[in-house]
Amino acid sequence: MPQPDWEKRIVRAAELAAQYPAAAQMLEFYGEIAALQRQIFDAATAEKLQADPRRPIAEQLVARVALKRFSALVELVEEKGPPGLAQTARELRHQGPEQWRALLERPLDSDERHGFFARACLQPVAEYLAFDSKVQVARYSGSRCPVCGGKPQLSVLRPEGEGGKRSLVCSLCATEWDFRRILCPNCAEEDNTKLPRFSAEEFPHVRVEACDTCKRYLKSVDLTINGLAEPLVDEIAAASLDLWAAEHGYEKIELNLMGL
Repeated sequence: MPQPDWEKRIVRAAELAAQYPAAAQMLEFYGEIAALQRQIFDAATAEKLQADPRRPIAEQLVARVALKRFSALVELVEEKGPPGLAQTARELRHQGPEQWRALLERPLDSDERHGFFARACLQPVAEYLAFDSKVQVARYSGSRCPVCGGKPQLSVLRPEGEGGKRSLVCSLCATEWDFRRILCPNCAEEDNTKLPRFSAEEFPHVRVEACDTCKRYLKSVDLTINGLAEPLVDEIAAASLDLWAAEHGYEKIELNLMGL
């Protein structure tokens, strides 16, 4: 696994905020979150955490590393987050470290409001452990992350020969692995006529990859069209495609950190 490039994510969020005014507030907020996540990743690096290849990474997330920056996250969200999250941040600020630790120790069971805070703090820990992991992904082609078992967040098309090679990106640890182009990651449908693709003129390199069998979808970032894209950030910028998909009866396989 390559080491996460946090600076690239932060810079790309700023670029896209200037390019897409409708998504600017969300992208600016994401940029602030990514900067804090970089600090958590650096803390995990400093502690020299080691991944146990015999156990899923989701079971190895270390709450103490994330807890050191939890108060900073609460302060950031209270000041710059959307109204609903800001209210939750105010509630969390009054609860204190013991409740924060409890939240971080049960991230997968957290409700939607509190789940944002757990995921924002624990994702960089998961990314560090994935970076340290010795799990081989070269020959893996399943629909769940081979490192942590998480659901795919998005797909990516990378240049290969005269076309593009498809991969999936994990929603928790950001591991990327190869996946067949004509195959639904949710239900394994492989009939091309039941796997429609939708795009919008304003996002030529991002599209919805849907399945009419299970009515699920994810978004794809095509690096053969825009090689400057940062998949995790460009996927957030194209939030209007998520609204379109919902209006047409599709449910996302896994929401991104921004809840889209």
